[in-house]
Amino acid sequence: MSTKPAVLITGASSGIGAVYADRFARRGHDLVLVARDEARLGALAERLRRETGVAVDILKADLTQPADLAKVEARLRDDARIGVLVNNAGAAAKGGFLDQNPDQVGELISLNAVALTRLASAVAPRFAAAGEGAIVNIGSIVGLAPEIGLTVYGATKAFVLFLTQGLELELGPKGVYVQAVLPAATRTEIWERSGRDVDSLPAVMEVDDLVDAALVGFDRRETVTIPPLPDADQWTAFDAARRAMLPNFMQVRAAERYRAAS
Repeated sequence: MSTKPAVLITGASSGIGAVYADRFARRGHDLVLVARDEARLGALAERLRRETGVAVDILKADLTQPADLAKVEARLRDDARIGVLVNNAGAAAKGGFLDQNPDQVGELISLNAVALTRLASAVAPRFAAAGEGAIVNIGSIVGLAPEIGLTVYGATKAFVLFLTQGLELELGPKGVYVQAVLPAATRTEIWERSGRDVDSLPAVMEVDDLVDAALVGFDRRETVTIPPLPDADQWTAFDAARRAMLPNFMQVRAAERYRAAS
């Protein structure tokens, strides 16, 4: 058993989650892998045990199902070995907003936002009490770009970004690191499942490149990591512009531009 903190990764059976599992295992961390596909989890766990020697537990769970979600929450609350949560599980829906019925929209929000938040909520008090721990939330650049058109998916990822920034402000002073990773298009199964041809996109990052870059941000303790963004100053300027507006939000009267006669 490793002396390093164990890492619980959701959506770990393939794609981004599976590569995170590989990378953390090679860093010497024991793992708890969570996903719906128990067979694929088992195959990944067996390979990582053989290649790296770390301990790997698997936890079959559909995070849109309350009983399964509660099982993962309990593991995060009760297992003091777990010192890193990678909130990776997520999905996209087929079509645009008018093509998606309320059940599809609800399930997307349930997985991408509600489950992610509940898992962070389950583990954060223990991390804060210990004065250490890390929560990694996988968002998307779509959360910054409504022009891309994935309306509900993008809204859930905007939520992930805001949640991460808020948690970093609350938990950072208590010794807990919180990171949002914002990929652009990445070659994962999410495209096929949402009825989209990944090869039709103008630029697609490979999963290994995405996760390796995200881990550089993790090691640097960035709050927001955007692997495809070449110029970090653009994000700095974007965030500075937002911060510059904060004092102007605190007004007792509506702005003059809304009170002037038309």
